[in-house]
Amino acid sequence: MPLPLPLPAAPSRSELIEHLVRTRIAGDVATPRENNLSHYRKLANGDRHYWLGLELGDRWSDEQDVLAVMAERCGVSDDPDHRHGQDTIDPELTVSALDRAAAQLRKAAEGRRRVLFATGHPGALLDMHGTLAAALRGAGCDIVRIPLGIYADDGVAVQFGGVAAYERGASLWHTHSPEPMRQILETLARTEEASPDLVVADHGWAGCAAQHGIEAVGFADCNDPALFLGEAEGTLAVAVPLDDHVVDPRFYEPMTAYLLEAAGLTVA
Repeated sequence: MPLPLPLPAAPSRSELIEHLVRTRIAGDVATPRENNLSHYRKLANGDRHYWLGLELGDRWSDEQDVLAVMAERCGVSDDPDHRHGQDTIDPELTVSALDRAAAQLRKAAEGRRRVLFATGHPGALLDMHGTLAAALRGAGCDIVRIPLGIYADDGVAVQFGGVAAYERGASLWHTHSPEPMRQILETLARTEEASPDLVVADHGWAGCAAQHGIEAVGFADCNDPALFLGEAEGTLAVAVPLDDHVVDPRFYEPMTAYLLEAAGLTVA
């Protein structure tokens, strides 16, 4: 299922970096520094809402250790005295992570692997994930159809264009919860249906899959440190730093085109 409108031509690396900064997908992002530090502190204090389905134990109980990883892998300021105002995502790190994600997509296509796509940000990232799913389906991959009747968190897991999302009250919801993914994976195991070989997702969808030992690519904002910690520990294959809900989902189209070209994929 391609996007409603054709994707733009794939940008060069420098063109993509310029676009990411201009649209604030990276560079000076909208997420304020105080929000970032609040989330890092809550994760370090053991608030599992911020673990995104990963089991972090007490390994990240020092907020400064979390900040150091986020500075290295996401590009936020590493100054512990910078407590308020603007924070950043390094667009060079975003594009480098996209290149690593593309390698995972290419490997999946070459092996015609079984892939599950999911998003906790349907208002922003649904088209991107759906386009990637269509490209991998065209390359011969088996795109996982989630089981019917997956209920979690007073809602239900649904699927559009090959992408799982969370529905509640007849609306798609933004969610950080790992529960929908956990229920999907447990139901697949219970019905003896094969688990995914690769999960491409965000938030708790990605973290939960990685914690279950599935190769996972996760897209994550600078206030969602868990996926970057998972990558640092080797639990998550790739964490892509970006603002995961900018004003118009079409702003992600050049990034999607870049990712497809880097992976050697096309959408018919």
